[in-house]
This record gives sequence, structure tokens and C-alpha cells, in this order.
Amino acid sequence: MSIFNGERLQKETFRIDRERMRRGWYSDAYFSNTVKILSELSRENYTFEGKSDIENIDCGEIKNGDIRVEMQFFTRRKPFSIVAGVDEALAILQECTGYFDCGGNFVNTYDSLEVEAVQDGTFAMYDGDPKEVQPVLKVRGRYRDFAILETPILGVLTETTRIATNVYNTLVATRGKDILFFPARFAHYKLQAMHGYAYSLAVQAYNQKYSKNSKAMVSTDDQGGWWGGKGGGTIAHASIACFLGDTAETMMQFARIMPENILRIALVDYHNDCVQEVLKVMKKMFDKYIELYKEGKIEEAARYKLYAVRPDTSKNMRDECIEPIGDIALDCGVNPRLVWKIRKAMDYAYKEWNIDALYTEMARKWCEEVKIVVTGGFTIERVLQFEQLGVPADIYGIGSSLLDNSSGNGTNNDFTADIVRLEIAGAWYPIAKIGRKACDNPNLETIE
Repeated sequence: MSIFNGERLQKETFRIDRERMRRGWYSDAYFSNTVKILSELSRENYTFEGKSDIENIDCGEIKNGDIRVEMQFFTRRKPFSIVAGVDEALAILQECTGYFDCGGNFVNTYDSLEVEAVQDGTFAMYDGDPKEVQPVLKVRGRYRDFAILETPILGVLTETTRIATNVYNTLVATRGKDILFFPARFAHYKLQAMHGYAYSLAVQAYNQKYSKNSKAMVSTDDQGGWWGGKGGGTIAHASIACFLGDTAETMMQFARIMPENILRIALVDYHNDCVQEVLKVMKKMFDKYIELYKEGKIEEAARYKLYAVRPDTSKNMRDECIEPIGDIALDCGVNPRLVWKIRKAMDYAYKEWNIDALYTEMARKWCEEVKIVVTGGFTIERVLQFEQLGVPADIYGIGSSLLDNSSGNGTNNDFTADIVRLEIAGAWYPIAKIGRKACDNPNLETIE
């Protein structure tokens, strides 16, 4: 369930490979070993013969093969995480909790579980004390029925929560400017839907927290598949090559053929001369725009409204308009000076056009409304630099850094699961390894 709309993603959304998951295909082998042992003990009607950590009660009649436990799932990323992946974790439990009978038939026992979970999009806080975590999922039930699901559930929660939290923190750094979600090419394609969903949750969480209206902009349809988004984007370097290196003509045909709802964003670094490329594209598109406008073809003219330009200069190259200042890191790639030069060129481009005085104001506004999308190796650190300098970037296209998973820069979001209580004779007793304990989270809700 997303906290933003109160609707839970249907389990069919996730296309869970339940046949293999039920047999432990995706599980660490030691969980499968545990299930095998507990199942055999259950068949043998084994009762506990060891020394219990739980004092002052008789544990000699406990049937370990059918032991019922309370397990909590949590992460420890400071100071918070944007939780995601809960709906998929619940779907895994619903589809794969149970056991195989003597005839090899799977018996689903999900209804015997007691489950509590937060909603996707919830904040989970952590102050650094490993004994004070906020579980996002709690499961009570016969352990051997869901033991092998720990690995895939942890993976789902970890991956999705990490992406959501990374995006959220980057949005904070942009001060609410839109982020074009560009990591599709840096991960296996089967992860696109999960990643795009996590991204959309982060955008909603940011908007709610800061009363903003940032848009969710993904680059593939699959990234929007779970929440109704559609892939958008710019022309590609490859498409410019198909037009023999003529960026302006590439954009003209894009504008003529593509539906009006597709944003017209020009990629302008093909010749490593962004300012001149921008001016060529703007002139050619405005000429067509004003021609159609004068003919009264307003809707058709709108096709030639340039939404944005996108410099994507490689980090080892210096754009033609950038004078070297001795520090190659400041000269190369999409740097602040390049963006300022592009902005200035766009704002004053109309002054070089031969247009009727009647349309001068229209041309000025047309130019000033063109946005700048910056891409090319952007990290949260580079975004912060741009924002602190007041660089006139309107949208950040960001890829691999949104997938980052590093303890060094605080993006590690690994989830853990612990058994923290056992049920004995109808009562629940604490039991956990040293350094852990049963914890609570006020955002947990009972799952019917």
C-alpha cells in the first residue's frame, strides 16, 4: 500500500516465480537446510532436548519442528529511509508461505500468519542504535512455513528502499527541481519496474514533505509500469547520426512526427559546441512555430515549441565555448560555466532573428521558457555544487548514482531479519541474538 493513495499494488503486478520460490530457488541454502531439518523433526514428533535461553519455564515439551516465531524486518540507514518494496514482500508471503505435503502438493498456510507492515513511502528512522530500529514488516507464524522467503523478501526491501531513499535525498539537493530518472541502462532490465516505482514513491514523499510539485519523469515505459507512468525523453546521439549530424533537422522531424504530449528536448552536445547547436535548433524551430502561428494553425505550431535543451558533454571533453582556466575538472563535461553560457545564449537568441516587431515579445518569451536539462555523470555532490552556485539548470537527468549502494557515502540500505520472540504454550517470549531485541514502529498496520 502506498501511503499517498491508500491503494496496495496487486500481487499479480510482481509476476512472482512462485513455483521456484516455494522450493527455495532464490533462497540462501542455509534457510532451505533449516526447513528440511524442522520438517523432519515435525515428522519425528521431536521435543526439545537442549538447554533453553528462556528461563523459568519447562521447555521439554516444545516441538521445535512446529515452532512459531515472531520475525521483524528492518534497515539501518541514518537518519532515515523511504521504505519501499513492502507490497511485493507481502505478495511473496501470500503466494509462497506453506509446505509441500507427502504427495508433493503445495499447501498454502499464509492465512495462519499474523502480519504487520508499514505502507510503501513511509519514513523509517534510525539514529545509529542497533537496538532501536523501526521494523517495516513483522511476521508471526510457524517458522518452517516462511523461512525460505527471508532472502527474497530482504532483497526486495533492500533494493527498492535504497533507490527510493537515494532519489529522495537527491531531490532535496535539487531543491525540488525535477529529476529525469535515467538509470535504466545501468541495471538489468528486469529491475526497471521496481526501480521506477521506488523513484515515483520518492517524488511523492518529497512533494508531501516539502509541499512541492516535482514531476515524476522516467525514460522507459517499464519504469512507469507499476504506477501508470510513461517513458519520455530526448532525441539520442544515434538519432542525430541518422540525420547526418544535423541536430536541428533531427529536432524538426521529431517535432513534426511525434505526438504533441512528448516533450521537445534537444540533445545539443553532438559537435561539442553546445551554444551554437542550441542557437541553430532554436532558430529553426521558432521559424516554423511562428510560420504556423501566423497562419492560424495554433495547435500545429505547438508541435514546434522547444521545451528544453540537454547538454551531455563527456567529462573528458571541453566544450568549444569554454575557455580553459587550468583546472580540467572545471573545464570539462557539463560544468557551471557551460550552463550559464547556454542560458545567456538562449535568453538573447531572439535578438538575432529577423522577425516582425509585432512578434518580438512572443519570441522573447519563447526563448526564455526553454529549459535546460543537465546530464552526464551527475551525483548528489555535483547537484549540491550546482545549486549552491545558483547554476540555471532546470532539470537534472541522473542515472547510476541513484542506484548507489555504499557504506562510505551512506547509501547502504541493507535489510536484516531477526527472530525476536517465540510462542510457547500460547504466550510470547523474547529471544534474540545478542545486540538485537524486539522493536516497534508506530506505522505498522495489521494486514488482513
